[in-house]
Amino acid sequence: MSMPAKGTGTLQGAGGTRRMLRRLLPALSLAVVLVAIYVFNPRAISYFGLNLMLNLAIPIALATIAQMFVITINELDLSIGPYVGFVACVTATWMPGDPLIAAAAILAGIAVYAGVGALIHLRNLPSIVVTLGMSFVWLGVALIIRPTPGGTAPAWLRALVGFHPPLVPFPILAAVVIALAVHVGLMTTSYGAVLRGAGGNAAAIGRAGWSLLRIKVTMFALAGLFGAFAGMMLVGVSTSADANMATGYTLLAIAGVILGGGEFIGGRVSPIGAVLGALTLQLAAVALNFFRLPQWPSLRIPPEWQVGAQGIILILILALRAIINRGRS
Repeated sequence: MSMPAKGTGTLQGAGGTRRMLRRLLPALSLAVVLVAIYVFNPRAISYFGLNLMLNLAIPIALATIAQMFVITINELDLSIGPYVGFVACVTATWMPGDPLIAAAAILAGIAVYAGVGALIHLRNLPSIVVTLGMSFVWLGVALIIRPTPGGTAPAWLRALVGFHPPLVPFPILAAVVIALAVHVGLMTTSYGAVLRGAGGNAAAIGRAGWSLLRIKVTMFALAGLFGAFAGMMLVGVSTSADANMATGYTLLAIAGVILGGGEFIGGRVSPIGAVLGALTLQLAAVALNFFRLPQWPSLRIPPEWQVGAQGIILILILALRAIINRGRS
């Protein structure tokens, strides 16, 4: 019987530790932000405080999941922000009075998303270029639907967003449901393995008899579906719509996927990590509002620095992940 080489167990143990650290990074980053908020304002970590701070986290989390579907197949969607704004304008303009028109417009948007996936695959076009062009299309259509900010959220959507379950704030409950539902569908089912495999080794998936065209259409359609959910939830929170209200979601969604452990290649994604990344970015932006120094109680950090805080957190997490990966290699 052959004996394991000396030091093999130690190497395997170190590798397991690094993998565990990598998986825990999204949760640890969220915990660090929560602790920082608690230090500066303990009352913010309460039912009411978390509900207030995370009211915009659910639209961001849904947009992040939408981006994650596209990144899973080694593509990138630069139109998710304007698309969310388009759905928001449709929802606030037509859904209260003409729900059938609103539903038809949203379904058409999802169909266009699926068509974009087919176009990228059939013509072998770079997704960055195609989706960048589509971002202007979505923005233009949104401006046609709602040239000026306004509209209103339907009553059922306001009731959903305003739901106050016992013990756990609604944004946290919704985030858990979204993360687990997508995790089960993408990470535990056989077809989910095929979808992820198309990002890891598309040639092997094709040789196994799976249609790469269908896979790409499916993933882009799912991105359109979750982007539509994000737009509707955004209207539920803001109670009105503006064509430019979600333009920043494109970069936030990409950052949320990467912060949550996703990779741009290889089909390596984590739905739970992506949702945690979205929550972290939202809380990082809000955390600056609680920053106070005892020596200068009137000192306030400008809101413009919120984007900088999100960028700093992303850079730190990526640096930590690079250190872990270097140790693994």
